[in-house]
Amino acid sequence: QVQLVESGGGLVQAGGSLRLSCAVSVRISSINAMGWYRQAPGKQREFVARIIRGGSTEYADSVKGRFTISRDNAKDTVSLQMNSLKPEDAAIYYCSADYIRIRYWGQGTQVTVSS
Repeated sequence: QVQLVESGGGLVQAGGSLRLSCAVSVRISSINAMGWYRQAPGKQREFVARIIRGGSTEYADSVKGRFTISRDNAKDTVSLQMNSLKPEDAAIYYCSADYIRIRYWGQGTQVTVSS
């Protein structure tokens, strides 16, 4: 069982930055992949970014060059640095963990971007 707790969401103006964090209840070094997804009202949840155990990262085209995913093995946290935010980035952001063939989800954190 893995528990994920997101933090760092809030209200920001377009062009601003936010940093989301996800605290993980197990050693993050034992997790195959950590990811961030988001869901806007009336839309399906979509992939944002992922970092795998070896350190490789992947990003959705819509956030490449603006968002950076990273992890801190010592603190068992994964972060998402979001720069140059746009109104279309507004959503609930969810942290995910792929651990022993199960994907776990956090409760989500709200990101609101004002234009």
